[in-house]
Amino acid sequence: MSIVKADELDIRRREETGSPEEERMVREVIRHVQHKGDTALAAYTRRFDKVEVTETLVSAVEMEDAYQQVEPAFINALQTAAAKIRAYHERQKRTSWMETETDGTVLGQLVLPLERVGVYVPGGRAAYPSTVLMTVIPAQVAGVEEVVITTPPQADGKIDATTLVAAREAGVERIFKVGGAQAIAALAFGTETIPRVDKICGPGNRYVTLAKRLVYGQVDIDMIAGPSEIVVIADDSADAAWVAADLLSQAEHDPMASAVLLTPSQTLAAAVTRELISQCERLPRREIAAQSLREHGAIAITVDVAEAVATANRLAPEHLQLMVEDPWSWVGQVRHAGALFLGHWSPEALGDYVAGPSHVLPTNGTARFSSPLGVDDFTKKTSLIAASRDMIQRDGQTVVTLAEAEGLSAHAASIRVRLEKEDTHG
Repeated sequence: MSIVKADELDIRRREETGSPEEERMVREVIRHVQHKGDTALAAYTRRFDKVEVTETLVSAVEMEDAYQQVEPAFINALQTAAAKIRAYHERQKRTSWMETETDGTVLGQLVLPLERVGVYVPGGRAAYPSTVLMTVIPAQVAGVEEVVITTPPQADGKIDATTLVAAREAGVERIFKVGGAQAIAALAFGTETIPRVDKICGPGNRYVTLAKRLVYGQVDIDMIAGPSEIVVIADDSADAAWVAADLLSQAEHDPMASAVLLTPSQTLAAAVTRELISQCERLPRREIAAQSLREHGAIAITVDVAEAVATANRLAPEHLQLMVEDPWSWVGQVRHAGALFLGHWSPEALGDYVAGPSHVLPTNGTARFSSPLGVDDFTKKTSLIAASRDMIQRDGQTVVTLAEAEGLSAHAASIRVRLEKEDTHG
């Protein structure tokens, strides 16, 4: 893990965009699934996952078997997390509104949930039942009628038990054994078995990311997400072992994950470096974490905490921890972060599982202009206009003037016919 100056630091864009050849292949997959449906899905599952799946939909028997494979403590943990996630997102709900103006005109906005959402759950390096909760529950709170899940099958043709149990605990009825770009295509266009959805959410590899990018417009997507990232701002009040543990919590995700420490303390920087070496050696995923730290990790020595906060704003990280003496005094200075964790007792891992907010967050600097996944992502707004006769009389000529300035005579005429009727009938 290199030590650099703050102005030299940058979180390079690490999203898995894919090569031109990979994009060509993904386009072919999408086209094939669009036209061949389930036949194409079966062929791609054999080709890419090396498994023959006879029934794409997870059966009731498979679901019961999954419950037998997990411990009661895991189910209890899921239920605890789900309750907290649901409670947090209930506070985000918006309602439709209408206001009647003095002339009788009614203006308003209808807030309507999407009808069906598809969630992609990865099945690669690790299982992520927490991601099931963090995507499904905000959609349900928004009022989405149905959430379906697609996830790649394992070598035995089954789905990871923790994923299935999380899906059932979240209230998902239909889970499909399909992964990769072909799953995204199936959700976007629908097949004989998998229903077409209005929005696709969830992380995936570069093929999944490419497919989401390519089907956008046919269907909405949550975001184009890159690998995980964390920036920790810490001063001498921080415990080096805690700082190192929090950095490693992201580094273990993926070799391309980014873990960065910003600190004005040379002493803390040295202590954290020692802790990273020691703690990394004890991790089951130490090779992944070590590669992440080596290739995308850094410690930057700043002049003070103010420079550290300014640097974090420039990086706009997915996760930002303020492990400083008075973290609340800096909240007003933070402009760009997907999620902000305040104080020594607020590790990022808490947000990944049980704090409440969805852990689906903007990455690669996109926190400059985008937000965490939430209830708003699963609703759409419809403007409501019920104009009165008085409004047409008062504002109609303004419309005519603006429409004619744009050369849109039919627009102007649609107002004139109403104004002329008023003139005729008084």
